[in-house]
Amino acid sequence: MHTHSLAEYMRCIDRGDWRGVSELMLSSADKLAKTGADFLICPDNTIHQALPYVEPQSQLPWLHIAEVVATQAAEKGFRRLGLTGTRWLVESEVYPEKLAARGLTWMRPEQTEREEINRIIFEELVYGIFKPEALAYFQRVIGLMKDGGCDAVVLGCTEIPLIVDDSNSPLPTLDSTRLLARAALRRAVEQH
Repeated sequence: MHTHSLAEYMRCIDRGDWRGVSELMLSSADKLAKTGADFLICPDNTIHQALPYVEPQSQLPWLHIAEVVATQAAEKGFRRLGLTGTRWLVESEVYPEKLAARGLTWMRPEQTEREEINRIIFEELVYGIFKPEALAYFQRVIGLMKDGGCDAVVLGCTEIPLIVDDSNSPLPTLDSTRLLARAALRRAVEQH
């Protein structure tokens, strides 16, 4: 396991520098390859936007978080997924590309909802602040996704499951970080 600080990543993300993000990821990947890793994962959904720059230069293969989620969604029979996460992730093609490959459709929150979700993530959840109002906001947005025909919601940020799960969500949840961890464990066991 290796990571650079969130601040280093955010400097690149804030200016839309996905090549800069990829350089940080490759730095970690090289360290992990030298320690004997067989493959790599990244639990951060947002920085998957840099994977197209990373994969051609990486010594090791990567499990893609959105592919793992899309596979699970298809296996469970879901057809239309609501996307939640940072505004960079939700506005990107990270999930739509992988969902479409599985014949799945998706729905993004409206722009103002994306901004508020992003604010909750970065001003509250990453600091361990869990307000009932934040949960209520997520529940409202997920409820709108349900009304829009979604049959499940992607929790596309490591912090969202700190307040949202199957017990309090209007839709079944797909916890991307947990699904990626399980897929990595399966792959590690299969390889050895």
